[in-house]
Amino acid sequence: VQLQASGGGLVQPGGSLRLSCAVSGNFYSINDMGWYRQAPGNQRDKVATISRLGTPMYEDSVKGRFTISRDNAKDTIYLQMDSLKPEDTAVYYCKARVLDEEYYGTTYWGKGTQVTVSS
Repeated sequence: VQLQASGGGLVQPGGSLRLSCAVSGNFYSINDMGWYRQAPGNQRDKVATISRLGTPMYEDSVKGRFTISRDNAKDTIYLQMDSLKPEDTAVYYCKARVLDEEYYGTTYWGKGTQVTVSS
């Protein structure tokens, strides 16, 4: 199983970016998925998660600015980031809890995509 994240880049404060994360490989289904971020010198923190049924949860600092969504047919999640701030600068990682045909769950991480918010 592999997670491929994309969509990062350089954006000015107040701008927008949309991240995508596609899951590929052999598996039965995907449960919770989420986005995390890690700034230099900091630990990796949760940004937003979404259940298989589409219930989102957000870290307080991104509520009202970020929107997480998923397309189960494409095994992909998205993170729409609006009103970006310099403090949103970090490497963004996606995570997925993947079930095999015996319903055994394994957590996988993508390699990360850099988001830089700067003028």
